[in-house]
Amino acid sequence: MTYTTNELIKILDSELKENWKGKRVVLSSAQRISDPVMAKALNMDQVNKVFAYRDFRHQIHEYQHQHGVSGIIWRTCTFNQQSITYPEIHNQLIPVPGDKEILISARAKILNFWHQVTSKMNFWLVNNRTNRHGNHHQPISPEYLHKLVIQTEWAEIDAALTEIYLGLCWGDPKDHQYQWAKPKSGCDRIIATRSQPSAIKI
Repeated sequence: MTYTTNELIKILDSELKENWKGKRVVLSSAQRISDPVMAKALNMDQVNKVFAYRDFRHQIHEYQHQHGVSGIIWRTCTFNQQSITYPEIHNQLIPVPGDKEILISARAKILNFWHQVTSKMNFWLVNNRTNRHGNHHQPISPEYLHKLVIQTEWAEIDAALTEIYLGLCWGDPKDHQYQWAKPKSGCDRIIATRSQPSAIKI
């Protein structure tokens, strides 16, 4: 019997707990760090735990590929007393063939929800660089937001109490969150709020 996505998540969660209890050890951690000075400065007990979990997670990813087990989970986002359930790749799993199509198929639903709950709100583009005012947020017009929307393949959404976050993504779902993957893969992050964005990093 093949494990399901939820079962793999539970296995990973259990393994992570065992790692931090010190029940999993990788003795070759020091040899994996290319800088010998850095290797001496690090707490190797903690590094051993990180490598042990990373190795185990890699085996789970191999299992996903071999058996076609999806990395998709379904989340619910609630904002202004309205809710949406949507797919995303679990942060400890990888996408398998077919997962990207699931993300793409939810794009219109997510964007419709965004438009419903952000009426009369201000939009901000999140930058990786700090601007002259010391923050990472750049105000944008609805027209500029529309240009970003039409260039992307799928969307992500999340919310806090007074602001809501939209991710406009393209490329490889495994790499889109990393800056090094641009321009082939990426995700523009948008904040909608009635005033200034908070200091929350998204």
